[in-house]
Amino acid sequence: MVSEEAKAARAAGQAQGRTVSRYLNALDQTKPKRGRQRSAEKMQARVAELPDEIAQAKPLKRVHLIQELIDLEAELAKEEETVDISEAEGDFISIAAEYSERKGISYAAWREVEVPASVLKAAGVSRGA
Repeated sequence: MVSEEAKAARAAGQAQGRTVSRYLNALDQTKPKRGRQRSAEKMQARVAELPDEIAQAKPLKRVHLIQELIDLEAELAKEEETVDISEAEGDFISIAAEYSERKGISYAAWREVEVPASVLKAAGVSRGA
């Protein structure tokens, strides 16, 4: 039979794992995209132009234009979803040192997944860890 202490330790570990996962996912979602970035204004202008082009296009060109419209609308919708990383970052800072020690995760490993050095410093995770 598992003791209450062991159950509590397991639950705490699982909660820390969820906190780390939430923060790393938020970091990933806010990471700048590679390549040329289109402004929202340019994308909206293109979305406004496409219906006229679609109406006049031959079938093959029409399908390509419709796909372009779908892609632009999806990209615009994604831009509207803002990820507030501050809460997840604060939660991460509060548990990162303990989690790192318990799981044997080094400073270098956190940096490889692009956790900022300032966050690791605030969390008490040092280069020697």
